[in-house]
Parts: sequence; structure tokens; C-alpha cells
Amino acid sequence: MLLSTNCPYIVFDRNKWAALRKSEPMTLTENEVHKLKGILEELSMDEVRDIYLPLSRLLNNYVNSTVSRQAAMMKFLNERFQKIPFIIGVAGSVSVGKSTVSRVLQALLSRWKDNCNVAIVTTDGFLYPNAILEQKGIMEHKGFPESYDIRKLVKFVSNIKSGKQTVSAPVYSHLQYDILPDEKITLKPQTDIVILEGLNVLQSRADYPEGKPSVFISDFLDFSIYVDAEEKYLEDWFLTRFMRLRETAFNDPESFFYSVTKLTEKDCIKMAAGVWKETNSVNLHKNILPTRERANLILHKSENHEIDYVKLRK
Repeated sequence: MLLSTNCPYIVFDRNKWAALRKSEPMTLTENEVHKLKGILEELSMDEVRDIYLPLSRLLNNYVNSTVSRQAAMMKFLNERFQKIPFIIGVAGSVSVGKSTVSRVLQALLSRWKDNCNVAIVTTDGFLYPNAILEQKGIMEHKGFPESYDIRKLVKFVSNIKSGKQTVSAPVYSHLQYDILPDEKITLKPQTDIVILEGLNVLQSRADYPEGKPSVFISDFLDFSIYVDAEEKYLEDWFLTRFMRLRETAFNDPESFFYSVTKLTEKDCIKMAAGVWKETNSVNLHKNILPTRERANLILHKSENHEIDYVKLRK
């Protein structure tokens, strides 16, 4: 553990962080862990034990503290206690593994107690449909701040925090690379925790054009996590994943990227590298990376996808 008066974070190497697990029990089997990994990541039992169990213990403390504070306020107001879901934001670059982090946390947090309901919602569902992106001339900027329906996204998280019983979000299809107009995800009334995952969950009003809401989703987060890695690894993971998808999901004729399967391997790699350079890298440096220091906790990944150090805001 490294304490510095010049840094708002406490930095833990892997061993120091793993020691914070204390007596937190391993509640996942090896088979369950295997099912949680992403396309490329070799998620191990050691990773869950050393990184995610201490994190789940920390989050448990945060959730309990928040519930106690809510109960105290309701008692002061002489009002009936109303459960308000705890929102965890998970941010980071394309290809860094946000979805895997979210799935592992969901699996662990849902087993804290009986019937603990943990939902995952991605901000992809709040992208404008392709037709609107084309109309606005920003299809190439998909994932940039201007490509999201920010008002709808803010209303969604605001409804969660206001205690609204039925809250729904649009659904995005990575296969069709577009919003599914007739589908939505509806949170259960008894939802305890919402994990909100996306490129933009730590962005604020300052990151958006004028005329946007005076509050943003980062204002509603109870805890935030940024998944970090060096760009050379991010690019490599993106290219490797893209080529893997070319052999699998892209082969579906309904896939937006079906035409990619008709390219030679060399041309496919060239196209994917262009997407990274012209879109993902630009978005990373301009819009995503600047939000990193807003996170409560930073998980830093090494070349093999394992977390090598953790930074926790003091």
C-alpha cells in the first residue's frame, strides 16, 4: 500500500489488495467463473479471489452505509422507509473488459444475502438509433458524447434514484449494431443494486455540448469504478477480439458486420486498425481517459488482462 499526500488515491499492489479480502467467502465455483469471462479474457479463480472478493467486501460496506443513511433520513422525516437502489458505475475504454468486471461483480454481490437483486444496464441502450446518427452526420462518432440521448439517460438514472417502481431502459444489439425499437429492459421493483456500465458513465455536463441537462449520470452514482490499461494493450485486445468475432458472431447474415467476413484477413486487420486509430483512440483520449480520476476506484490491467494494481480514492 502506498500513501501519498500529493495524490487523492491510495495505491495497492496486487498482494496488498488481496489481503483486504479478510474472511469474505468464495461463493463462485470454477465453472461459474469460466462462464463470466469475456471473449478473450482468461478469468481465473485467483483473479476473483484476489481482486473481486476484496472489492465486493468494500462495496458491501458502502451499500450498508448508504442504506443506513437513507433509513436515518426517513426516520427524521417521519416517513416510511423506501429502498433506493445503490448505483455502481463501471467506466473505461472500448475492449478493456468493463462487461466482464460488471458480470463478476453482479455474481458476487447477488450472493451477499438471500434474494439480493443486482441488475446490469449498459449505456449502449441510450445511443441514438443508427438512422438518427446518420441524419446528424455522426455515425462515425458512435460512442462519443454527442451520439447518446443524454436526456433519456439522465431521466433513467434519476427515476432509479427517485424510487420509481417501474424503470425501463432501451436495448442495444451488438449483432445488429443498433437499438432494438421493440425491446426494453425493465428493472424489478425489488432491485437492490444497479451496475451501470459504459464508456460515458463518469462524464459530466462539461463533456457535452451546451443545452444538455444541468446534471448527468455521474451525479447519481453511489460508487464508481474505472477499468484502466495501457493503450497498446487496449488496441491489441480490440484487434484480437475483432478477428475472433469475424470467425464467430460476424458470420451471422443478420450481423451488421457480416460483410467483414468476406474480406481477406489482411484487409480485415487493416480495417479494424483504422477503426481503432480514427475512432476508438480519439474517443479514449478526448472523452474517456479524462474521466478516470473522477472514479472512486481504478482497476489497472496488465498485458495478460490481470489486475496488477488498484487505486482507491481516500
